[in-house]
Amino acid sequence: MEKIRFEELNLSEEIQKGIKEMGFEEMSPIQSKAIPVLLEGRDVIGQAQTGTGKTASFGIPILEMTDPKDKSIQALVLCPTRELSIQVAEEISNLGKFKKGIKVLPVYGGQPIERQLRALKTGVQIVIGTPGRVIDHIKRKTIKTDNIRMMVLDEADEMFDMGFRDDIELVMNTLPDERQTIFFSATMEKEIMKFASRYQTDPEYIKVVHKELTAPKVDQAYFELKEHMKTEILSRLIDIYNPKLTIVFCNTKKKVDELTSELLGRGYFADGLHGDLKQTQRDTVMNKFRNGTIEILVATDVAARGIDVDDVDLVINYDMPQDEEYYVHRIGRTARAGREGRAFSFVAGRDIYKLKDIQKYTKTKIERKDLPTLKDIENRYTINLLEKIRTEIEKGELSKYISMIDGLLQEDFTSLDIAAALLKLYMKENRLEGHEELDMVDYGKKMKSKDIGDIKEEGKSKGRSSKARTRLHINIGSRKGVSPRHILSALIQESNINKNHVGDIDVYDKFSFVEVDKKFADEVLASLNNKRIKGVKVKVEKANPKKK
Repeated sequence: MEKIRFEELNLSEEIQKGIKEMGFEEMSPIQSKAIPVLLEGRDVIGQAQTGTGKTASFGIPILEMTDPKDKSIQALVLCPTRELSIQVAEEISNLGKFKKGIKVLPVYGGQPIERQLRALKTGVQIVIGTPGRVIDHIKRKTIKTDNIRMMVLDEADEMFDMGFRDDIELVMNTLPDERQTIFFSATMEKEIMKFASRYQTDPEYIKVVHKELTAPKVDQAYFELKEHMKTEILSRLIDIYNPKLTIVFCNTKKKVDELTSELLGRGYFADGLHGDLKQTQRDTVMNKFRNGTIEILVATDVAARGIDVDDVDLVINYDMPQDEEYYVHRIGRTARAGREGRAFSFVAGRDIYKLKDIQKYTKTKIERKDLPTLKDIENRYTINLLEKIRTEIEKGELSKYISMIDGLLQEDFTSLDIAAALLKLYMKENRLEGHEELDMVDYGKKMKSKDIGDIKEEGKSKGRSSKARTRLHINIGSRKGVSPRHILSALIQESNINKNHVGDIDVYDKFSFVEVDKKFADEVLASLNNKRIKGVKVKVEKANPKKK
């Protein structure tokens, strides 16, 4: 079926704006089949796997047909778990953020019911909840179903497996006869079809048919992680494998822009590619990628079509693709022309279900890898350094340096002592900037309830000489995800200084301090003030000297 872009739908300006804000470009197969039918007001039975874009399939029609002036409940969505209820509510809220007057509320067990009661009293048009808690509210008459026009069962098969059939039936029997009823399920067992036939009128049966897919011969693996860890793990993988060219795939234009800014802030040569760019802009980005001017291309699936570059060593699925076909197309960007290639996928939360579907349809076992640690980076750094030393020895041309070392040998130092000391100094001066912060693997074990940005981070980028320093105050800190690496990168990019002119960098929750050589202080103030670090405009001013 021909792919359809969202702007081709006859949707209100507010909903189109919400879709654009979320960065969606073209519809997934289930969306392109289901949304037009639902907008006509027809009942639908949709068979599609988790992660294929089902929420937007029913969320967009619900938002389009909800009347913001009517404060009664007009749409009800039942989900099997509290986690899915929250997720669905968040996505519908984001899609409808520009349609003023629309309120979306998740209701589920485990949350104090009083909070939900207060929210319902203020007037809510769209309710997403688990069957048990929805029944509680119906019995209390705090959820009134007499004006519901759209009823959705999301992941119906899972709700039946969990024993919710009777609860669902109780809810369905309270609804008005004149309504639209939508069932979405990964499988369509006879029991579900028989149940649906009692509550639907002439439904359209929509099934996403998967092609026979075969994954190319690429070294594939995945990492299980939290959403907020993705950029750091991406950085570590690039530092460890040191690929010539990397393509990083995201699902939305918004994420492409955000991630590109983050990577630039970390000192990588990166650029983004998505559907909002004009053809001339796309050509410019692609030429930079082919020529090696940029090493990392961050792209959406739509924009990445037609990329034909032989030297791509690494593909990263920063976001898991919505469709198995997309996965095959993505990883096929590497291992071309007989070369080796790697493809790594980031799996967060419910993405594990998408991964299982991908393995099933591609008939491929994808290996799980442990998250890369700081030790892994150091080991790789050491291996690369020793290889450089071997190369220099083989090249010769060392007579100038041999005479310098000869003086130390005459002081009774052994050649091994001298080599070890030089290696230590070199590694101390040139170690990978910004990787000294708390390792997230250990951090996750010790402080599961906190986010990395919530802890006080003392930068470890230490002064490299005893030169006179001026201490500067910057009004951004770890709450905005800033690390010493980001500040050092901004200083080098915006000012005419190098890292040897920078002393201590101390990053706190809401602000940071950095020491720079005194003679460069005014230049740094002028060049960095009102510039952006991690997308945030900063103010820089001189601070009191650091207390010893």
